Parts: sequence; C-alpha cells; structure tokens
Amino acid sequence: MIIATGTASGKSLAYVVPAVTEIFSGGTVLYLTPTKALAADQLRALRRLRLTQVRAATYDGGTPPEERRWVRQNANYVLTNPDMLHRSILPRHASWSSFWRRLRLVVVDECHGYRGVFGSHVAQILRRLRRVSAKYGASPVFLLASATASDPAAAGMRLTGLEMAEVTTDASPRGSTTFALWEPPLTDLRGESGAPVRRTATAEAADLLADLVIEDVRTLAFVRSRRAAEAVALSARHTLEEVEALVDDDPPYGEDHPWASPLPDEPGEPAEAAEVEEAVTAPAATRRVRLADRVAAYRAGYLADDRRVLEKALRSGELTGLATTNALELGVDVSGLDAVLIAGWPGTRASLWQQAGRAGRDGQDALAVLIARDDPLDTYIVHHPEAVFGRPVEAIVLDPDNPYVLAPHLCAAAAEIPLGEQDLEIFGPSARDALDDLVNQGLLRRRPAGWFWTSRDNAADLADIRGSGGAPVQVVEASTGRLLGTVDEPSSHTMVHPGAVYLHQSETFVVDVLDLDAGVALVTAAEPDYATFARDVTDIRVIESLRSRDLGPGTLHFGSVEVTRQVVSYLKRRTQTGEVLGEEPLDLPPRTLCTRAVWWTLPDPALAGLRGEGRPANAGEAERTADAGSRSAGRTRDPGSGSANTGSRSAGRTKDLGLRSADSGSRSAGRSADADGPAAGHAVDLGGAAHAAEHAAIGLLPLFATCDRWDIGGVSTELHPDTGLLTVFVYDGHDGGAGFAERGYARASDWLTATREAIASCECDRGCPSCIQSPKCGNGNEPLDKAGAIRLLDVLLGP
Repeated sequence: MIIATGTASGKSLAYVVPAVTEIFSGGTVLYLTPTKALAADQLRALRRLRLTQVRAATYDGGTPPEERRWVRQNANYVLTNPDMLHRSILPRHASWSSFWRRLRLVVVDECHGYRGVFGSHVAQILRRLRRVSAKYGASPVFLLASATASDPAAAGMRLTGLEMAEVTTDASPRGSTTFALWEPPLTDLRGESGAPVRRTATAEAADLLADLVIEDVRTLAFVRSRRAAEAVALSARHTLEEVEALVDDDPPYGEDHPWASPLPDEPGEPAEAAEVEEAVTAPAATRRVRLADRVAAYRAGYLADDRRVLEKALRSGELTGLATTNALELGVDVSGLDAVLIAGWPGTRASLWQQAGRAGRDGQDALAVLIARDDPLDTYIVHHPEAVFGRPVEAIVLDPDNPYVLAPHLCAAAAEIPLGEQDLEIFGPSARDALDDLVNQGLLRRRPAGWFWTSRDNAADLADIRGSGGAPVQVVEASTGRLLGTVDEPSSHTMVHPGAVYLHQSETFVVDVLDLDAGVALVTAAEPDYATFARDVTDIRVIESLRSRDLGPGTLHFGSVEVTRQVVSYLKRRTQTGEVLGEEPLDLPPRTLCTRAVWWTLPDPALAGLRGEGRPANAGEAERTADAGSRSAGRTRDPGSGSANTGSRSAGRTKDLGLRSADSGSRSAGRSADADGPAAGHAVDLGGAAHAAEHAAIGLLPLFATCDRWDIGGVSTELHPDTGLLTVFVYDGHDGGAGFAERGYARASDWLTATREAIASCECDRGCPSCIQSPKCGNGNEPLDKAGAIRLLDVLLGP
C-alpha cells in the first residue's frame, strides 16, 4: 500500500499503528528513510509512546559497533536507510536471521525522494530485501508513505515490484496558505555578452528573512546549498544588527514585544548550536533577547547533537528564523511555523508543496514565498503561475531495468544467496540478459543450480547508489593530510578540478591538484570572494532510435546515444553579486557516457523561411555543443544560490515590513525588436537559434520530469553527421539513462511550448541567464540567437 497525501496529514500515524500492532503480535518492523535525521526524529516519536514491548533503534553509519550487536539481536523496530541496507544488512543477512524470520512490515517513508538513478538503485535494493526475507520464510507487507504524487500506485509498483493499493484522500484540517511568487530586481551589473544580472535569490531570501524575524514571524528559508544556508543566516543577522542599532534609543515596539530586551554592543556571527543551547537552557528571567540571535543556519554537516538542539530551539520559539538546505524538507517534526521562503525552484512541484507545507503545521494560516533565481525555469514560473497552481504533481521517474543499475545489484544478490531461475521474476524482464552479460564478463559463474558470485571482493561495492560510478576521489587538505571528504569520479571533473572552490562544513578551500590516477584532490584553505563553475563541451553519437514520431514539420526521437564530454574551463563569479570575474582554461581528459536522449530534427525545407537569401544549408558551424552536464556538475554551486547580500535594500528597516513588490525593471530600455522575434524573412543564425533553444529546453525540462537541470545535458547543431539535419539533443547525465529524457519525449509538445514561452516572455533583448544563457555552457554562451530560437520553435510547433 502507498499513502500519498500532503504534509502534516497524519501519514506517520498511519504506519506507526500497524507497526506497533505487528510488534505486539510478535513480529518485527523495518523502517527505511532517505536521511538519518528523519530516522532519529521517528525514533524520538516512538520512544515518546513509552511502549516497553517496542524495542526501537536506529542502525546507520553512526551506530557504534557494540550497539549494532544489540540491535541485531534484540531490536524489533529497526530504523535505517537504503545505504545501510545495501552495504551491511543484506550482505550480512545471516546475523539478522531472527529479525528476518519475524519480519511482518517494511515501511518506506518519504518514497517520493527515490527518483532517477538513486530511486532505481533503491528499487533493486528492495527487490533484494524481498528475496532475503523469503529465504527466512517471511513475506512482509510493504507500506509506502509519500508526498502527493501523480499515479502513486504505479510509482510504488516500480519501486517495489509489487502490486500497490493507493490512499490519496487527505481529510486533515489545515489553514490557508498565501503563496507569493517573487522575482528579484535587476542590478546595474552585466554578465556574459553584456547580459543584465538580477539580484541573487539568496540575497532576497536574507532580506525577507530579516523582515519576518522583526515581525516575530517564525520562518524557514530553504536554499539549495550548504554555503547558501550559512550566507543567508549571516546576511540576515547583519541586517538585524543594523536594525537594532537604529532603534536602540527609540524601539518601535512596546515592553511586551518579544524583542523588548537589552541589545548587544558587538555584532555577532550566525548562531552556533552551543550558543543556541545556552539560550534555550538559560532561565527565562536572565535571557538577553537579541534579534540577531534569533537566526541560525541548519544543514547537513553539523553534528547530530547540534542539529537536534537547533530543531528544539525552532520548535520552542527560541529561534525565529532558520536558513536551511532541504535537510528539513522531509518529515522532521518542526511545527508551529508561520512562513516559508524558498530560494529557487526546488526541482519538483512535490518538493515545492513539501517545503511550503512546513508552515501552518498546527492548522493556522501560513505564508510561502518562492523567490526566483536568474534561471529560465524560475523566470517562467513567476510569469506563468498556472504552471504550478492547480496542476498535479509530477510522476516519480525511475528505471529499475537500467542495465548499469541492474547488473551490480544482481551481483550483490548472487553474493547474498545464489540466484536461481525463480528469482528472475523478482528482478524483471531484463534480468536474464544482464546475467548473461555478467557471466561473459566473468563476474558471475553459471552452474546448473543457478548463478554464483565467486570473487572474494564485496559485491555490494559494485553499486554506488548515490553516485555515478567510478572509484571515489579523496579530497585532502595538503598542509595537514586531513581527509575532508570524497567525490565520485565523474563529479571530480566539475567539483574538484584545479582552481575549484570547495566547501566543507563552512570551511572554504581552493583545489591545488587533481590527480585522477591516484584518486586524490589536494586543497588549501582559503577565503576567495568568488565561486567556480565548470564548463564543458560535448560530442554526441546516435546509437539507436528506439521511438520516433512527427512533431510539426520535424521528427521527434527517443533512443540510445554515446556522449563524450570534456571539462574545458571554469568560470569565476563573485559570490556577493554574481559578477563574472573571468574564465580559466582546464586540461582534463574526456569522459564517455552511454545514455538515453530525446532529440528533434527539422528538414531543410522547413528552415527555408528562416535562412537569409542565398544562404547555404550548412553555413553555420558544424557543431554547437552546450550545457552538457551530469547530475553533479556544479550541484552545490548554483549561481542563483552562491551567496547572500548584494547590499541591503533598506538598511535598518523597522516598519512597512509587508511583502513588497520586487521591481522587475526592464532588461533593455527602448527595445526595437518585436518580442516574438524579428520580422519574417529576416535571416536567422540557425546554429545560434538551436543553441539558444537547447539551453532553454534544458532549463524547462525539470518542470515536466522529476529532475534538476544538472541531471541532464544537451547538444545542438545545425547539421549533425548522424541525422544530416538540424538537430537538438537533450540527454540523461547518467550511464544507461534515468528516465528524464523519456519523460521529455512523452511531454514534448507541452515542454517545448513552455520553452518557447519562457524565451518570448523574457524582457531582455538578446538573451540572459533568465532565458537562454547557461551557467554550464562550454562555448561561453556563444553563439546565441534569442529571436531566432523563438522562430525556430514556432516552426517546430507549427502545423
């Protein structure tokens, strides 16, 4: 069964009651969650029930060895995550034999987060779980809990391989939510090719957070990166300190206002957990309330105890404003909030409503504000609210049959229990071909009784469920030898290339050396005032068109492609303003990716009206490559969430703190060209038009498929050698594909219509980051023809 309802609708109660019932009858329960924080939160909730028969415990990477032994032997309600299930619990299933024999219920919480390649891995892990349970005579019920999702029964079936009943009726009481779409104003700065630059979404979020804290509105500000969480909190505190300095002698509130207390003499830094804990535990009569102390940052990387203190402070009201990554998006119990700020489109409508649902959790009215980044998708949404409101949330996209996912899990399954013919049904129709390939590669051995893993190596190591494959690259501080973390090999080209700015738990480093052979990146502590963004170029080869259909005068295809990508440079952007400081070349080896793509072509007769008189069909450059990203390219360094305040819009505001209209300005005063493109007959740079359409299409696909723009890439060309025609590709940035391109194929008309609208409605003249410029473009966003892209899409979408 899958329960797919809104935030705070009682899903936890819906699975806790049957779980406790099964335990009372002698059974055991396995609870799976994507994050350790949510498991810890659920454990606290279970312990508050004070049921002595329920022996609940978490089992994750932070569980000490002696406690792990107790959990295996005594716990009857085990809370863990897919990583531990994959690497520890299933490979060592014999030591859990008593738990497996009594397993009655498997709870998969927040299952809408299992999408794309990660979701495909989890789907195979759950199939392995079913198989191990069957070995011990158990046939547990799977109970899935999800945010509102499109066709949840089908998503649950793809995830578990089992038929699913769905519960979607939500009768929980809730107040109304006022939802604002906020577009930051233009600045006087100019980006690439003189394009105008908007104020960053994080700067706007910091100012709005300060406004709401002044009004004693308990607020969460969701941002996209750890660095942005720290920056928003720091900037909001600085603004609040300015306000305090201005009103110290003439406070605008009475003695009963929460802020009526002595103010500090010295400015502070973002609240550390220890400071918050001291404030929480101090006697009420002795506390000194300070506006700036009411704001803190919350993100992954903090110690678990520190995060629990921050959660407690927010629940109790000791903290009024918290800047956070999506670590608080999932079901951690933070109730009683009044407002949520969302700095940048969170990736899916499901995530948007999940984050917005954090406010108003006690049934009261609430405020939610989506602050647009300087990005095609964000700009489209604030100008087309109908794309979000009144629309169903997205389907959960995953592909368990992806051979690059299936094969390593078949090896892991064979290492757990030798595979037999009866197991093929569990792993799906692609299992037999995958097993034959594994035998040919020498990874499995075929015997009359089935398929066997004969290596001494750990088979679970073959599947990197949260990465993209390849041995991880260790990030090491050169001066001390301290291991800071690891990055999967494909991501290393974009995250830890020489010169890259690397962030680790609020410490900033610059990469000195990337040694791919040794698998090490050496870094040095530094405090640069810029962020870095890797840029790459791409070649693409069509392997096979699996499906095709007419699209206007052109043809739409979905199929297999081979992508060759090479990171060629990186861009430096000032973190405070987004100003481009320069571009540095890089010399890194190319990488090849076999994946799935959607592409469209247009024949020469359809383009005749766009070419200048006498212009030959192949006059443009042979290949325009751009925006060829993998899932990790700049994941935490999005230009819209680089840092905070570009100058406070009003230092020391104390009144008129309602939502203000952001001045959208005009990107180009006195434009002479018609917004819908040049007059008919005007020559179009077809290569630049295709390049611009490709960038915008990549930016808009996340509205129709549950992906991020960093999950996908693209290539455009006026004349592709495999098609002989003008061609635009958008491909999945993962080996074997992730289902995103296939979703684009299914929704092509809606997707490309939205792409055309996003370009045409942007108020710039020749293109900007809000419509056709890409932060990943290895060609430096050249050439781009905005007006030509509109006309090109008009031809494609025409009759």
